[in-house]
Amino acid sequence: MKYLLLAAMLLLGGCSSKDARDQRDRQNYQRYYPLIVNAEKDAAPPARKVLRTARSMVVNGEIVKGACWDYLNKACRRAGYAYPALARVFTGTPKGPYAPAYMIQPGDWIYYVNHSYYNVAHSGMFIAWIDRRRNIALILSYAGEHRKEPARYKPYDISHTFTILRAAE
Repeated sequence: MKYLLLAAMLLLGGCSSKDARDQRDRQNYQRYYPLIVNAEKDAAPPARKVLRTARSMVVNGEIVKGACWDYLNKACRRAGYAYPALARVFTGTPKGPYAPAYMIQPGDWIYYVNHSYYNVAHSGMFIAWIDRRRNIALILSYAGEHRKEPARYKPYDISHTFTILRAAE
């Protein structure tokens, strides 16, 4: 009986952490909804299309096989901007040089050093500045890594952005 109770607690613990993450993601979406909508409204037409397409994927809870790159590529492709056709606005490496903040616009597909996850290279879609002075931005991020989690809107430090790709006519 003692082992059955322990197994139930472990199973419920796993469910509750997923539920807590889902709830946090919903709260972030609601909290940042005005930034998301304003970014779409203010963006150039190609970026607006990419932002809206990506948001519909988030709202539908879409899971894409692969990593962050695959998710963003799918969003851009659906919006009519396949990867090779995206304008390369800035190119560096994870060790630099890094893009100046003023170059980044809503809807840009950016590559940056993810300081909140082992300082690995990561890519996400720039939505808006939360605190431009500190380089904190709202990013549409997809974890990938076989996690089977939808993308989410989340704040990131993007001070080490080393590539910017942009949908353009």
